[in-house]
Formats: sequence, C-alpha cells, structure tokens
Amino acid sequence: MTSTTMYLQFFRIFSGVTAKTHLAPVRSFCASKQGEGQVVVSERMASVVSVAINRPEVRNAVNQETAMRLLEELEAFEQDPALNVAVLHGIGGNFCAGYDLKELANHTAMLKLEQDVTKAPGPMGPSRLELSKPLIAAVSGFAVAGGLELSLLADLRVMEENAVMGVFCRRFGVPLIDGGTVRLPRLIGLSRALDLILTGRPIGAQEALAYGLANRVVPDGQGLQAALQLAEQISSFPQQCMRSDRSSAIYSCYDAPSFTQAMQYEMDHGAPVILSEAIAGAAKFTTGAGRGGTFS
Repeated sequence: MTSTTMYLQFFRIFSGVTAKTHLAPVRSFCASKQGEGQVVVSERMASVVSVAINRPEVRNAVNQETAMRLLEELEAFEQDPALNVAVLHGIGGNFCAGYDLKELANHTAMLKLEQDVTKAPGPMGPSRLELSKPLIAAVSGFAVAGGLELSLLADLRVMEENAVMGVFCRRFGVPLIDGGTVRLPRLIGLSRALDLILTGRPIGAQEALAYGLANRVVPDGQGLQAALQLAEQISSFPQQCMRSDRSSAIYSCYDAPSFTQAMQYEMDHGAPVILSEAIAGAAKFTTGAGRGGTFS
C-alpha cells in the first residue's frame, strides 16, 4: 500500500463521498500543492510533524481531495527517517465530522469501492495504513463517524473536555468501512464497542477516558499543545526499542495466532535492540541517569 498512483486512481473513482496553539502558521510538509487554501496542512518541528485537516467550514468533513492529501502526508511521515512521531488534528475547533455526505450524495453514480483492502486506501484516506511509527490524535470538537475512525488509527488520543465522539453515521445508513468495527472493539472491548456502534450515541471525554478510548483529557483549546508535548516526549526516547515494543504489542493484538507466537515475535524483535540501544542505556543508568524514575 505505498503506490501513490494507485491511490490517486482510487480517489478519482471514489468521488462522493482553530485549535488554539502556540505554533507558527502551518505550512505544507508534502511537496505538492503548497500555499494557502490547503485542505490538509502540516508543520514540521524537529522530529515531530503535525498534520491538520483544514476544512473548518464543514467541521473538517473529509472529501476525496482531503482523503488523498491525508494519505500523502502520513505516507511522507512514514517514509521520512528524520520524523519519529506525527500528530493528527483539525483546524477550527473540530477534529473531523466524518466523510463529506454532501459529496457522497452528489456523486452516487461514480461510487465504486475496491473490495480488496490491500489494493486501495479507505474512503477517509489513510485508515488502512499500518504505520511503523507512533501517531497521536489531538481531538477537539466533533470526532464522529469517519472522524472517529480516523482517531482510531492513532496510537493515542488526547481529547479536549468538551469534545464528542460517536458513530453518528448510524443515523444515515453509512457503514463503518475505515476500520471502526475492527479497531474499536480491540481498544475498548466488544460490549462497549457495540454500545457505540449499534446506538450511534455521543460519548464525551470523561466517558471516553473511562473506556480507554481517550488516553488523556485536557482543557478545551489545549489538545494540540498537549499532544505535541506528548509527541516530543515519545520522540526523545531510544527509537529502535520503542518501535520494537510498539510493533510487538500491535502484533499480539491483531495478528498473533497464539500466545507462544506472540512471545516469540517479542523475543525476535526485542533481542537485537539489546546490542543496539539497551547496553548504551544501561551504561547511562550506571552514571546516575534516570534514577528514581526520572525522565530527564
């Protein structure tokens, strides 16, 4: 799933369907379509990149152009060895209100979905990617329908106090085909996932935190800043070790056929890190670094 040409072809046929921060004005990280009026804009800060949906007039609902641009930006992040963590957010007070149903309603004659998920992206763009590096979602306002599914692509979700999640597409007969029925039960358990999937009800930040759907809850307007601080912390750790542990956790959750094979995967991928990072880290500890659980 790395062929941009394939993605562009898919999106041509699948036609249809201000967070408060201390950052400088955003600029495009992807080389194409630079300038104002971007539906997706990014800001690169050392080893962290923020990727923002920029359609505030429709609560950052995703149309085909936005889906394609999100895909391009997250692929660029994945392929750039200088970047360790990405933060996904929405400009204008909302994370994402899902797929643009007006576009879907007006292009039904051209709707064509690739049934093989390995051959095309999801309608929301990057939802079928398997990233090798952490992604954090900074959730403000609405993260509903396909927007909820985009947030589930992230490893962690930092949610503002008045933000709302929910399968709002339940009201209109629009199915979850961007990983919602796959990731949500894994994250919060089948019973709670079915509660949200079957009813389409809204879920606030505190309930999302209790469910494990939100990882952090912060005051309104501080979601992006908190997510970026978290990204910087994660980016400061030894990266081979962190990515090895992350990969093993994801494998054990989604792909491992047995406990034994999950344990074997952990050993096979963790053992090389002993030589590459752990010995040097142990030497730092002997000099006094990290004593008492400090992270400085």
